[in-house]
Amino acid sequence: MADCAHGNQVIGDGVKRSVLWAVQWLGRLAVVMTLGGAVLVAVGYQLGPERAWFLALAQYVPYPAYLLPALVVVGLSFTLSWGWRVAALLGLSLVVTVIMGLELHTGDAGDGRVRMMTYNVKAYRAALLLDGMQRIGWEVALHDPDILVMQDAGELAAVRETNPAAIRMFSGRQVYASGQYIVASRFPMQECGIGLLPAKEHHLSYVHCIVNVKGAKLDLFTVHFLTPREGLNAARHEKLQGVGEWEQNVAMRMTQAQGLARAVQASKHPVIIGGDLNAPEHSLVVRALLNTGVRDAFSAAGVGYGYTHGHSLRPGISFLRIDHILVDPLLGVADCFAGGKEGSEHRPVIADLLLNRE
Repeated sequence: MADCAHGNQVIGDGVKRSVLWAVQWLGRLAVVMTLGGAVLVAVGYQLGPERAWFLALAQYVPYPAYLLPALVVVGLSFTLSWGWRVAALLGLSLVVTVIMGLELHTGDAGDGRVRMMTYNVKAYRAALLLDGMQRIGWEVALHDPDILVMQDAGELAAVRETNPAAIRMFSGRQVYASGQYIVASRFPMQECGIGLLPAKEHHLSYVHCIVNVKGAKLDLFTVHFLTPREGLNAARHEKLQGVGEWEQNVAMRMTQAQGLARAVQASKHPVIIGGDLNAPEHSLVVRALLNTGVRDAFSAAGVGYGYTHGHSLRPGISFLRIDHILVDPLLGVADCFAGGKEGSEHRPVIADLLLNRE
């Protein structure tokens, strides 16, 4: 009997060792795959994600798809040696910083504060709701911007002189409206007009105004680049067969960004750009504008992630920062943050700018 019990114990110990070995092997494989994947994506983002179609797609993946596996791998790594734990934590740190777009800034010092707000209001959806225009108005009133630019605002522009919420929204502001755009300013505006961004069959426009702010003239642009939705849907539903349509979508948005960049470079005054760029900051689409010398206000003075879009989609959370305020380096940025989600599928972006940067 003793020999039988001893034999069973030996077998049991052997099974435990086999199970532990298997768990550790899987843990090491998971750490290698997670860290390697995070490094690939992080490096790709730095080089420009549109250089590879799969990295360009990765920009629009909800962050839990990266974050949750990285957290699980960190838990598994505690069955391994300290070196594997460090590797797992490094992968997690790349996810929560570079990949998710963490920003930690204190902003600039200076004076001559001006509050700027950009807001894709999706007015065609708001028009279908009993309190849709009021929700947008509440958001504007909450932040009380000196300069306000709106996209997808055509239905709001149509009722801006008859709808009580719209009347309150633009009270005390000079307003220019054209197509999907509204520009409203407490400061005098002049030479407002439409510019075109040709890109094959998708021709989009932008608005440009010169704003006289306390004696300083600023070139103000607002734009709404082509949505990536059709290309994303093609890649999701058609898999590899949809890659070509996705790449065409990327190319059209790049062409539009380069067209606006040329207009920005021709400006004679400090530039402010506000709009729905439909791309994160590390995208080459946004970089086409950053290469003109402007900087992203949230990356200059924001804290956190500043996500503006996604809360109306299936995850139910904001997970993309695709709405931006870009400012001339001559202007300071004291603060920048994203607003509420109640008024639109996009949160607004609000930046406190400084005419005189120290």
